[in-house]
Amino acid sequence: MSKKPHKTTARAMPKAAVRKDAKVASKRPTPSPQESSKDDAQARVVRALETIAAHLSASTPAAAAPESFRDADAFVWHPNGRLTPVPRVSRVELGLLKGIDRMRDILIENTERFADGLPANNALLWGARGMGKSSLVKAAHADINANRKAADRLKLIEIHREDIESLPALMDLLRASEFHFIVFCDDLSFDGNDASYKSLKAVLEGGIEGRPDNVILYATSNRRHLLAREMIENERSTAINPGEAVEEKVSLSDRFGLWLGFHRCSQDEYLAMVKGYCGHFGIKLAEEELEREALEWSTTRGSRSGRVAWQFTQELAGRLGVRLSGK
Repeated sequence: MSKKPHKTTARAMPKAAVRKDAKVASKRPTPSPQESSKDDAQARVVRALETIAAHLSASTPAAAAPESFRDADAFVWHPNGRLTPVPRVSRVELGLLKGIDRMRDILIENTERFADGLPANNALLWGARGMGKSSLVKAAHADINANRKAADRLKLIEIHREDIESLPALMDLLRASEFHFIVFCDDLSFDGNDASYKSLKAVLEGGIEGRPDNVILYATSNRRHLLAREMIENERSTAINPGEAVEEKVSLSDRFGLWLGFHRCSQDEYLAMVKGYCGHFGIKLAEEELEREALEWSTTRGSRSGRVAWQFTQELAGRLGVRLSGK
């Protein structure tokens, strides 16, 4: 008679499998101290970056509101959207600018038309150093505002050459204002592979929005075409069509409707500038001696210009103990 099979072995097999599975589960890798430390460091970095971002967001100045334009007649533009009021503009009186009568009359007429809401051109003042290009812009702004009511006064906004790429943002801000603005860039020029001039081209003419009706651009430069000669020559030598390449660069200055050229002054004009300054500030010196010293000063500087005349006036006033008030 055969024996019945033993059943305990069959029942023990699942228990062994369970114990094996538990043993395998117990062997799952646990994070090493180095890995935990790395994760903690990453978490701290993330929290630190979030804190910095929050502080930067809180400290960023808000863009100037149109109402703030009533605070002053002149402002400096910053690329983060902030306009800083300038309570006192460093300027020379219009009557003290000698030897530039024709350019003065043209710019004053153009600026006055613009202030009255009539068509006017963007202006490029180019030419010799120290001949009063930027001084004329600031003096014209003051002269136009002299007899205007507060609501009709022109606003002068200076934008630095290195911030020219933010010009479209400035245009968006000014477009909604009731005031008229002269956007002024001193010593504007472009070198090397600088492509920021394209932002200026789009604002002057050619962009979809274009220049706002209440904005005009005045720029000064020692270069007639705003670009270095080697920059133009390089475009000519490397382009497939040299004529088109140069045209692309030179077309920037063409978008200023008004070109005003400033050239070196004569000896008589230089002496007239010196005498004008001395008369205005009450500096008394015999005429022959004044002319002799002024000419000697210009010789040591190697040039004659309005800037050199002003520097001589400062030297003479300091030596004679005269204060230059009302500059």
